[in-house]
Amino acid sequence: MTRANTHSEHTRPAAMLRCAAGGVVGAMAMTGMRELARGLDLIAETPPESVLREEVPSLLERIPKERRVATVQLAHWGYGATAGAIYGLVPERLRVPGVSGPVYGVLSWAVFEFAIAPVLGLAHAHESRPRERAALFVDHVLYGLVVGAASRRHTP
Repeated sequence: MTRANTHSEHTRPAAMLRCAAGGVVGAMAMTGMRELARGLDLIAETPPESVLREEVPSLLERIPKERRVATVQLAHWGYGATAGAIYGLVPERLRVPGVSGPVYGVLSWAVFEFAIAPVLGLAHAHESRPRERAALFVDHVLYGLVVGAASRRHTP
């Protein structure tokens, strides 16, 4: 086994952990962006809200109304952590600072927007919503910036 392979094998779990943590922070940052977008009437409902409302309404109904916002946020942060950990699997040589993270964020947006949402039959998937798509595109760029920054090793 070469030194490069050994290094890669030992750092992959660490990269996944760093990127998962970055994914949580990135998802939290997206929450702020989405609240701004909601306040500017660019979006009416966030993707996590629509997924929970349309796909698992019985689960959402079992959650007390005063806890639903927190539940939606926790679900989104968990998804952000998972997507971040997956980014940590990307070989380090492909994680170009300032570029690959935002590209990954946009790709995750596109997969949801143009594949997952239509397959789930979410109502918004078949509507023309350029302002909402632009707002969600931008918050996924932000997510990618955070995850990409978290992926870099900090050596003492």
